[in-house]
Amino acid sequence: MLRLASILYAIIATTLAGIGIIAVLVAGYDTMTPILGAAAVGAVAAIPVSLGIARQLT
Repeated sequence: MLRLASILYAIIATTLAGIGIIAVLVAGYDTMTPILGAAAVGAVAAIPVSLGIARQLT
């Protein structure tokens, strides 16, 4: 299951980080700190999401 979760993490983390970055840019924050913060939040939020999806698939 961990192998599947790590494959899913690569896709999900990129997606969630991208969504966060777009949301920050639409909100008008265009400096480096909010953009990196949104990317970090997306990467961390992808961990339980990928584990949950891997659990449901197996």
